[in-house]
Order: sequence, then C-alpha cells, then structure tokens
Amino acid sequence: MASNPKKVVLAYSGGLDTSIILKWLQEEKGCEVVTFTADLGQGEELEPARRKAEAAGVKEIFIDDLREEFVRDFVFPMFRANALYEGLYLLGTSIARPLISKRQIEIANMVGADAVCHGATGKGNDQVRFELAYYALNPDIKIIAPWREWDLNSRTKLIEYAEKHDIEIATDKRGEAPFSVDANLLHTSSEGKALEDPAVEAPEFVYQRTVSPEAAPDQATYIEVGFERGDAVSIDGVDMSPATLLTKLNELGGANGIGRLDLLENRFIGMKSRGIYETPGGTILLMAHRGIEQITLDKGAMHLKDELMPKYAELIYNGYWYSPEREMIQAAVDKSQEMVTGTVRLKLYKGNCDIVGRASPYSLYSQEHVTFEEDDVYDQADAGGFIKINALRLRLLRARDKKAGKNA
Repeated sequence: MASNPKKVVLAYSGGLDTSIILKWLQEEKGCEVVTFTADLGQGEELEPARRKAEAAGVKEIFIDDLREEFVRDFVFPMFRANALYEGLYLLGTSIARPLISKRQIEIANMVGADAVCHGATGKGNDQVRFELAYYALNPDIKIIAPWREWDLNSRTKLIEYAEKHDIEIATDKRGEAPFSVDANLLHTSSEGKALEDPAVEAPEFVYQRTVSPEAAPDQATYIEVGFERGDAVSIDGVDMSPATLLTKLNELGGANGIGRLDLLENRFIGMKSRGIYETPGGTILLMAHRGIEQITLDKGAMHLKDELMPKYAELIYNGYWYSPEREMIQAAVDKSQEMVTGTVRLKLYKGNCDIVGRASPYSLYSQEHVTFEEDDVYDQADAGGFIKINALRLRLLRARDKKAGKNA
C-alpha cells in the first residue's frame, strides 16, 4: 500500500471546499500543506485566502498574479486558432487549467513537495484537465483528489466537518448556493443546482459580467482592434498588454450585452451538462481575429485552419494542452499568423458584435480583380475552362450512370 505523501501543494481558493480539503489533508493524510492561489483575473480579493491559510497553520503560501501569462501564453495562442468547442464554447475554464497545473508543479519542485492536490469533483472535466497536466509535467508526481476519496459527499457533511474543525464559514455559505461559479479574466461559468434543468431559461441574476441586451445602450459603440502576427495589441490605437487589452474588451462587451451563452455540452467523461457562460471580451476578440484573417490569410490556409480547429478545441477541452498533437497543431496555426497584422473595426450593439471594416499592410484583397467595373487584370473567359476541368469527374460519373441505366 502506498504511503501518504509528506508534502503537498494544494490549489487553494480560500473558499469552503478547499479550506476543508486543507484541513482534511492535515488530519487524514498527515502531510504538510503548501497553498497556491492563482490570480487569473477572477475579480475576487485574494488576501483573505492568505489569512485563512495562515490561520490553518500553513507555513508556505503562494499567491501569484498570473493574469499576463494567462492571456499571453494560453488565451492568445488559443484565439489564433479561433477555437470553439462544439461550435460555441470559447473554452474559458478549460484554458485556465494548464496554467494552474504548471504553476503547481513549479511550486512543488521549488519547495520539495512530493504531491499536488486539486478540489475538482469526480463528475467533471477539471479532474481530468488538472491530472493530465500534472502527469505531463512531472510523470512521478503523486496526486490527491479528495472528492474521489472522502465520504464528505453532501453539503451537510461538509458543514459539519467545518464546524467540528473550526473552519470559518461565511454566513451566506451555510445555505445552499443557487449555482456554482468559476471565473477568470476570459469568462465566467455558472452551472448546477438552479441551472440543471436545460428547459428552463437562466434567471437574469446568474449573469455577472454582462448587462442584458435589452438593457444595453441604444447607441452603438464602435472600436478598432489592432493585430500583430495574430495577436491583439491595441484598442483604438492605444497599445496595451495582453491582460489589459482583454480587461478593456470585457468592459466594452459587458456594457453592450455581448458574450452570453447557454450551452448544453458533452463532458469528456460522457455526461451532458448545462453551463451559462459570459465571455464578453473573448467574443469580441474572436470576431476581430476572424476579421483580420479574412483580409490577410490565403484561402487554403484559412480553410485548413478551420478543419483543424475542432480537433484543437477538443484537445483543450479534454485537458491535452501539453500533448504533442496540440503542439503540432499550434505550430501550424502560428505559422499561418505571420502576416495576420492590421486593424479591424467593430460595431457593438445590444448583444451583437459585427465587423464593419478591416485593413492590413499585408492585405490579399484586390479591388482590381473583384470589381464589377471594367478591369485589365482578369479575363472572364478563363472561368469557362476552370469550370469544365472541375466538372469533368461529374460529367464522367453521369455518363457512366446513364449507360448503366441509373436515374439521377
């Protein structure tokens, strides 16, 4: 039987569940706990997590601001691929997990820990995402997943355990929360409890970052997003860091009711779940990126990217960020972005984000070729031969079928 680890790095939010996990690791596993809290732009005050960890006797506490790294090294590479899971989901939770896992493993190496621990349940995708990343980064690491081990399988048992061990419980946490929330700089995700019936419209109070489209301003907002090599670098001519830029797009999108999604998705482990997502800045960013690609990407490259995208998105959703196949697709995507530079003008209005202009020094758009007026660069008669060559196999198939007596 494997012995308990001596030292574990816990992904710690300071909330009820991870506070209970912290005490459980100390009491049941008998190991020293190091806490790690990641600031990914979730919008919460993180110092209370430090105070709670100190009160629990934790000697090594890490609270890291990872917002710039998150957007620069994870969100932006994903958006170069225009990644959407099942055609709609912008992967806000999925893309955060490889960064949290990476930093956990780095801290474990730094402090000499032999294990890591997460608070994901045994029903969801996050357990898979965390653990695939842990193993990819450290094949020998021990992993503790309390929700797959302990018997604290109800809210009542969690509260009783917390009270028994003098774990602080906020007043509003003693009752059953109406839904569960995960948030970072890219999105908010709400699911469970009051949202479990997919036939019932989500109540307005679920939405945290966006006004309803009906309540958005009656006047449209116009913005211009600048790109260099596939990454957004400016808004209205003002250069910004990745995290600053996404924060600004969130403000603009949220104020105009942009980025809401009610999705019934297929989890990796096999069940369907209903999630309410808000991705205001990401929705604008995706539209803007597709706009700049329209004018700079070759047709073949663009269509191949669109064929690769569903596989790329599925890899991220399923937790394979650190897989060779994701890195192979990323290399192809990044190669395609070498000339994806320029500006895109967008109109934001009552939940809609529309491209209204695009320009690039590397534009492939030729007004001379496409004009309805007379031109000297294109011979329209050439289209006849082009069509006949492309129709040849269809004509041969039809001739064969007629000879065989088949009716089309």
